[in-house]
Amino acid sequence: MKPFKAACLQVNASNVMAENIEAASLLAVEARAAGAELILMPENVAMMEWGRGNIVLKAMPEEDHLALKAFRDLARELGCWMHIGSLACLLDGGMVANRGFVLRPDGVIAARYDKIHMFDADLGLGETYRESATFQAGGQAVTADLPWGKLGLSICYDLRFPHLYRALAKADAAFLAVPAAFTKTTGQAHWHVLLRARAIETGCYVFAPAQVGTPRQRPRDLWPRIDRLALGRGVGRRDGTARLGDRRNRPGAGHRGAPQTTLPRPRPPIRGARTGVRRKSRWTR
Repeated sequence: MKPFKAACLQVNASNVMAENIEAASLLAVEARAAGAELILMPENVAMMEWGRGNIVLKAMPEEDHLALKAFRDLARELGCWMHIGSLACLLDGGMVANRGFVLRPDGVIAARYDKIHMFDADLGLGETYRESATFQAGGQAVTADLPWGKLGLSICYDLRFPHLYRALAKADAAFLAVPAAFTKTTGQAHWHVLLRARAIETGCYVFAPAQVGTPRQRPRDLWPRIDRLALGRGVGRRDGTARLGDRRNRPGAGHRGAPQTTLPRPRPPIRGARTGVRRKSRWTR
């Protein structure tokens, strides 16, 4: 693996797409100026919205998506690889895909991935989520070929399911992307430890850009527990012992060079390991 510099962007996205695109683009320009060759964005980087009606109204078909067009143009302008954590892509039938994209330096889409595991959870004290009411689950695990190795794709709640990352590791992924918009409740409980666990289990490096702060369009007096931890900027080593660190207070861009190695990546004895999940993950390149 040749050395390279990766940047994880951290944003506090609103429900206004234009301003979110501008904010993420400015951070990407900053990261590229600092030498980043791979720029990764959080889940829902272009829009944080709530309620099925609002999400469906603002979601766009992939071929017409304003954010995807803007970020493809940006990749061409900056001349670097980009991972668009996820966008809300409208599907036929009124459902939405939570879809991530990997863009080449010429702006061409190198890979796309639809989030497989839906966050349907009751966290207590009135904090409830039903992603499956709005989003259609994907059915394929995906890797993207980068100049430095394969990047395995996932999104947020996928992190709870090790069989997906096992499939990506068996497909020879060297890196894992885990863009997220974790809630404060779940993030405090297990975001860091699960990222480290996935690194240890697979022998992969982990890139984990995330949303930060409190959604501006959701008043705190109505949703006091929805504020998200500043959990972005994470880069976990494959042994799970180190990370780039957390940018805890504000949006920004963190970047670090991935170290060069001439040794085979350590692979844990994953054959025959039990996950408690019978569903098989198909994967595409």
